[in-house]
Formats: sequence, C-alpha cells, structure tokens
Amino acid sequence: MIPSNHPAAAQNRTEGLLADGTRVVHAGLPEPVVGEPFLPGPVFAAPYHLDPVTGPGENGYGRTEHPTRRALESAIGQLEGAPTLVFSTGMAAITGLLLSVLRAGDTVALPADGYFTVRAFAEGTLRDLGVSSITVPTAGPYPDFEGVRLVLLETPANPGLDVCDVKALAAAAHAAGALVAVDNTTPTPLGQNPLALGADVVVASGTKALTGHSDVLLGYVATGDEALFAKVETWRKQTGAVPGGFDCWLAHRSMATLDLRLARQTENAAAIAAMLAGRTDVTAVRWPGLAGDPSYAVAKQQMRRIPGVVCFDLGSAERVGRFLTAAALVFAATSFGGVHTTADRRAQWGDDTSAGFVRLSCGIEDTADLLADLSAALDQA
Repeated sequence: MIPSNHPAAAQNRTEGLLADGTRVVHAGLPEPVVGEPFLPGPVFAAPYHLDPVTGPGENGYGRTEHPTRRALESAIGQLEGAPTLVFSTGMAAITGLLLSVLRAGDTVALPADGYFTVRAFAEGTLRDLGVSSITVPTAGPYPDFEGVRLVLLETPANPGLDVCDVKALAAAAHAAGALVAVDNTTPTPLGQNPLALGADVVVASGTKALTGHSDVLLGYVATGDEALFAKVETWRKQTGAVPGGFDCWLAHRSMATLDLRLARQTENAAAIAAMLAGRTDVTAVRWPGLAGDPSYAVAKQQMRRIPGVVCFDLGSAERVGRFLTAAALVFAATSFGGVHTTADRRAQWGDDTSAGFVRLSCGIEDTADLLADLSAALDQA
C-alpha cells in the first residue's frame, strides 16, 4: 500500500480535481518559501556534512540519498500513483527490477515484440544466472502463466505498437501466482496508469516522452508493494545505478510541459497516420488511435491518450534511406518521444522487423508543416 504521507497519496486524494496539465506543472514541487525558487537545485554533492556525533541526517552520501533525486521521484510518483525510484537509464531500471526479483530456477515472461535489449539481457545474463525466459506476443495468444515468477508487459509495444489488455492479463498472471510489471515508456503515466489496471510495478525509460527534450538519460521503477520497493531500492543502493543531480533536475524541469507536448504529438500522429494510410506506396501503417488498427479497440478502452509514435513500412532499406535524406523536418535518430520529429529503420538495431520498417516519433512541429514535408519526402523516395 502507498504510505498515507507519500506525495502519491495526496495526489490520489485530489485526483479528479486537477487535470493533467496542472498535475505535471506542480508535481514534486516543495511548499512555497519566500525567496526560494519554484524548483530548487540542482544539488551537486557526493558527500554531505555529517553530525560529528550522530552521523548522517536526511542526507549522508549522494549514491544513497539526494534531495534533487527525491524531488524527481516525488513528481513521477504523483503521476504513476506509487512510490518511485529513479535510475540512470531505462535499462538500469528494468535490469534492476529483474535482478531484484528473479532467482535461479525462476521463469520470466517477456514481450516477444518489445524492446529487443530486454530479450538480449534475458538470453544472456539471466540465463547465465539460471533464470529461464519465455516470449509472448503483446497481442497474444497468451500462455498459461503457471510457474512464471514475473510477467513483463510492454504496451503499446516498442516498436510494433500492439496493445494488450493490462487488466485481463494481470488477473490471469495473478491467478497463476506471478508478479506483473508493465513497461510504461511509450504512453507515459498521462497515457495510461498500469498500477490502477492491476499491475504490481511500473518500469519505464524517462529518456523518451516523459522528459521529452532528447537531452537526458533516465529510468524509473514505481510500485505500491513495500517489500518489492525495498528490494529494488537495496539493489540500486548497492549497485549505484543512480542518475546525477543535474539530470534529475533537468528531468523534473522538463516534465512540466509533458501534457502540452503529448497533446501536440498525438495531434501530429493522428494526422500523419491518416495521411500514410491513404498512400498506396506505404504499407503496414500502425497507430493505435487509428480506426481500423488491430489495437484500436483495446487502446480506446484502456488508454487516456495515444502516444505520438507511428510505424509503417517502405519496402526496403534503400527507400527508407532516400525518405530520411529527403525529409527536411525529420531527423534520422533512434529513441522517441522528443520535441523534434525523428525516425529510424529498426532492423539496423537488431529488432525483428522487416528491412523497410520505420518507427516515426512525432515532435511538436506544426502539423501542416510535417504533413507537407513527409508527403514530399515520400514522393521523392
């Protein structure tokens, strides 16, 4: 359960009174103090002054305690609805969770179409530690989870954008005795709240849309399970997988515009997906907000907003290269969720996709400008 004095509990009491735009602007801020900034920090410290007799107070050493990090954790916790631990990267967060929970002889279920590095970690490090893994398509069919210790869901899946019913899968996994974790990177907590849908823990990369300016690496784990929280916190303390003070401050600062950024990104994605679907030289257009998309029905029911990522296929690596070269407003880059529109050919990174598969991340540029630029680039390609 969430402690009654935790910021997430206060947020829960006011939920329904404050809209998303207000919540992200005020999340994690301290009480106003005359002469102090709205968002204090960043604090640059490894050691702190200690009491010569009693030792550390609230802060002893930067790896284990840090005020700027706590402020960011409070902000994300208010949005996810549970106490939160931030990590140096998304992979640090997810591997920290997996290694905190899994032991030799355990089995973990992973999305077959989710982030490929997680599967590589399972097939390498986890296997060497005696942990077995199975892969399950996000859209199903789903196996019997009997004997599985942890079920990891990623929805919408990256990069294919399939969506699964978190509530139904969480119920099935819990009936089999498994924990349920949801990678909430793509939608962010403003897009969906997995904990409210029955998940035990949320893990995410804050590098993407949460911070949204392509200038910080960040990950986090959020859970209302006190024992699980303590395990992950101990893991982080002992391995040192923490973000620096400036990264935490920069992430917290950037989160204030999350609602505005997502609104424009979703608006752009809707327009671009519709435009791509109407072209005969583009195939396999995927966006869960597009009527007719295989994930449309469950996404409409489960998600509060659809993220600004659109996928499609141009048939070959060469055509993708010509398209990205011709586009003036689309940067060729990996990652997604930033204010600039980016695209990449996922097969070049080892994703199990076709040679011409493109993941396009919509930025916050003017919609008409993006449509004109993309149309012209596709014509040239």
